[in-house]
Amino acid sequence: MSTKEIQGKLWSIAPTYWSTYFEPIFIPMYKKTLAELSLQEDQLLLDAGCGSGLFSQMAIATGAQVMGIDAASGLLEIARQRNPRNNFLEEDLEAMPFASDSFHVVAGFNSFQYAGNFTNALIEAKRVLKPTGNLVIGIWDQPQFSESTNILKAIGELLPPPSPGTPGPFALSEDGKMESIFEQVGVKLVSKTKIACPVLYRNLEEGVNSFMGTGPAAAALNQVSKKTVENKIASALQAYKVGEESYHLQNSFLLFIAEK
Repeated sequence: MSTKEIQGKLWSIAPTYWSTYFEPIFIPMYKKTLAELSLQEDQLLLDAGCGSGLFSQMAIATGAQVMGIDAASGLLEIARQRNPRNNFLEEDLEAMPFASDSFHVVAGFNSFQYAGNFTNALIEAKRVLKPTGNLVIGIWDQPQFSESTNILKAIGELLPPPSPGTPGPFALSEDGKMESIFEQVGVKLVSKTKIACPVLYRNLEEGVNSFMGTGPAAAALNQVSKKTVENKIASALQAYKVGEESYHLQNSFLLFIAEK
């Protein structure tokens, strides 16, 4: 089974949990991206790994023309509901069904690290970009800078050890990793920004549901019961409890903007 098929199935297990509780964590990164790009109405943007379409929705609100692709059919269904007048396709980041030089912007948030080969995926993103177009990549910062890392690590304890090179949320987070790949594929880094993306869950149920919407939790369901996964998440969240019911986690993301 290909990486696209594996990841597509995992991220389609609980798409509503992802769209409702987890994806909003990225809003500060989305807002920063739109402020940096200053999209125009005649520009075409590809949301590569669009998930449930929140960034697409925000970009569409600026007047830009937006298309989205993702491997997860469950997330795509939500993206289409959010943005019924735009095209969202179930496609692979390494084999995009578009002509070369098609888009003014290709943006990928929390997506390229899940490609079977992320260098090939970035080469493909470059191919479909117009000359001088912008490639935008948003990824998790290094694990020690995000408290959500500890919840994901706890979930990982329920999984067998991953094979070397297995895609994961921090696959591109190592210092200098993205810069090296940009150099390999021949795009010019314009800016790199660290962005705080905190999250506040009003109660434990919201926090548990948020992480149940992630790929690692879906993978854990292949090994243990749903209750076991939920209990593992609930236990890991206790370190971040504030007040009587709320849970607060600080997270850090990296936003790269490059030019073809």
